[in-house]
Amino acid sequence: MTHLDSRGLHLSTTSDLAAERYRHGVDLLLSTWPGAAETLEETIAADPDFALAHAARARLHAIRTELAPAKARIATAEEIVARRGTERERSHVEVLSLAINGQPAKALERALAHADAWPRDILILSLPLGAFGLLAFSGMADHDQARVDLCERHARHFDADDWWFLTYRGWAHAENGNVTLGRALTQRGYDLRTENANAAHALSHAMYEGGAGEEAERLIADWLPRYDRTGILHGHIAWHSALGALERGDPEGALAIYTDYIQPSATAGMPVNVVSDTASFLWRLQAYGHAVPAGLWAAAAAYSGEYFQKAGFAFADVHMALIAAAVGDSAAVEQRVQALTDLIEAGALAAGPVVPAICRAALSFAEGDYAGCARILEPIAGEVVRIGGSGAQRELVEDMLLLALMRSGEAVKARELLDRRLHRRPSPRDTRWHALLAA
Repeated sequence: MTHLDSRGLHLSTTSDLAAERYRHGVDLLLSTWPGAAETLEETIAADPDFALAHAARARLHAIRTELAPAKARIATAEEIVARRGTERERSHVEVLSLAINGQPAKALERALAHADAWPRDILILSLPLGAFGLLAFSGMADHDQARVDLCERHARHFDADDWWFLTYRGWAHAENGNVTLGRALTQRGYDLRTENANAAHALSHAMYEGGAGEEAERLIADWLPRYDRTGILHGHIAWHSALGALERGDPEGALAIYTDYIQPSATAGMPVNVVSDTASFLWRLQAYGHAVPAGLWAAAAAYSGEYFQKAGFAFADVHMALIAAAVGDSAAVEQRVQALTDLIEAGALAAGPVVPAICRAALSFAEGDYAGCARILEPIAGEVVRIGGSGAQRELVEDMLLLALMRSGEAVKARELLDRRLHRRPSPRDTRWHALLAA
């Protein structure tokens, strides 16, 4: 009997149970929903020679930054697929192996080629997509457009009610500026499968980018209790709600969310999310003029000390520099800047000079040198997109430039930047700042 995956592609397993568990496990994985690991383990138990099950388990290990088991699982998948895999399955495993073994550029190239041949292989198509996908972290300045192009190129291969594709297609459009279309698509994806953290996340982003911050907060308040706290996006989705409270001028409410859901001791999130969410929230809280309670920066620094010590992951580098600058460890910032500069000279940092520039600017801002911070950030403002992540995450750098301009007496430049932001979307925070400048 021929077994198929959830999108109709052949599976090299003879076990009915393994095929069923695999379909369910991949759906859970692509929903960022608890239970994926257990379901994929059941798949492997039902058929230990099912290569794609080992590959999917490897992918989940990698998402959780469990690199040793990820590499062991993908090596098992490679050995099996060489013996009994189809061309599609061999390519599938190869792409995941490249990604897991630290070759993102090759993984991206192979993933795009694989998607052209087998567009409905959604575990591979997912790799270039999203805020933390291979395109976002490629160092490209146009990765937002590239995600839209990828989705539109393959849209004809997906049903109109494919919850997974709707979510990522909508995310791509919203992040690329077409917020109305992006929100409509993500809303449809969310309505089709509400037990999908990626859909709730994408929809809250679309609402935020459309200026509907309070609506996003209501969505999160209603949805988050349904998502187990072990879910790796639990703390990050709460982070969006905390940013909404800050934007409304409710620092006490924002801090309560941070304490309950976001700080390292409260979340089971991916390290890259925990480091970036803690750094960016605490930075915003402080930069917006509110006190950061004693110990919070130290706790963020203690957690981050376990991760991303080696420079070269641009998105993490920026947030590690924010934390180091905030706790007064200027030497750590300077060391990271030097390491990044060395990588640039060796042609080994895809995102390029914008990364050490942001790190230096963060240190200048922390030390109160606002004019110096603005001088660093103004020339590279258009390149910040290269660090990856989402527009909401990168907005911190724009906030840094804006506040540096305001505090160094560059009112005209600050007002021009605020006008552009308010033209893009309404914001109660930006409206308050605009009134302050006008006064």
